[in-house]
Amino acid sequence: MKSDDNYIFEMSMKVRDYEVDAEGIVNNAVYLHYLEHTRHEFCEQAGMTFREMHRLGLDPVVSHIDIKYMRPLGLGESMVSKLGMYRRGPVFVFRQDIYTPEGEPVVKATVDIVSFENRRLSRGDRLAVAFAKFLE
Repeated sequence: MKSDDNYIFEMSMKVRDYEVDAEGIVNNAVYLHYLEHTRHEFCEQAGMTFREMHRLGLDPVVSHIDIKYMRPLGLGESMVSKLGMYRRGPVFVFRQDIYTPEGEPVVKATVDIVSFENRRLSRGDRLAVAFAKFLE
């Protein structure tokens, strides 16, 4: 496991009304959307959108997620979603953490991504080239 302070991307978000449950807190499944949205925004900022990757025959796919919920968020609350990444063989590991604006941990997650090339599982070498400057 890599250190938590080596982030390469971060973005702010705000809890919307349709993301909270009957208790008035963000439903646990919604955090998966926050994490995915952060990965998509990171890829776009890095110059490689998911649409472009697919056009090139590259399809990154989630193979495993480990998530620890540490503090609930409620309607209207803000958050900062942070991302770091490294490679473990053919697997791209995204360390994704969400914090309150004050720095209190909300969610700590690791997301394993594998790469399909032309619909076949690959070692991820082409994807590694696209993200070489970001890999730890």
